[in-house]
Amino acid sequence: MESTITQNHKNVAAIIHASTFSKYLIPFGNFLLPLVLWMSNKKASPFVEHHGKQAINFQVSILLYSIFLGILAIPLAFFTTWDFIGLSDLHELNTHVINFSFRNFFNLGEHLVFWSVFGILGLSLFLLNVICTIMAAMRAHEGMEYRYPLTISFLK
Repeated sequence: MESTITQNHKNVAAIIHASTFSKYLIPFGNFLLPLVLWMSNKKASPFVEHHGKQAINFQVSILLYSIFLGILAIPLAFFTTWDFIGLSDLHELNTHVINFSFRNFFNLGEHLVFWSVFGILGLSLFLLNVICTIMAAMRAHEGMEYRYPLTISFLK
């Protein structure tokens, strides 16, 4: 990075990272607000350009990891729940009665393993997002370069 990073450049870079938390207030705010800030300030400094690219790449990467996790978890959750509440015998019964007897309640452990694994992975993605974004904002405010872990470089 250049040695003449102004306080304004540091503040803008830190705000770009912190603006990714706007997703909790605005749908897709984690993409829109950093993108607008980055596009309007990227020519001001290579420091701001680097941090803007890092923030956007990380948010897109987290989105892709979340979609992939959902693609794996939703069908698995559906089929384990289907078996758990006894709907797997529905095709054998020639009636219109659905029995929610929870007869497999004592076999819950094997279903919880799958639910727990995907729950832990989802929580890990959330914590990775929060912790790394805070660290990136702090490093940007200090004038240091930061690279997010597990980031796919879409913008180079």
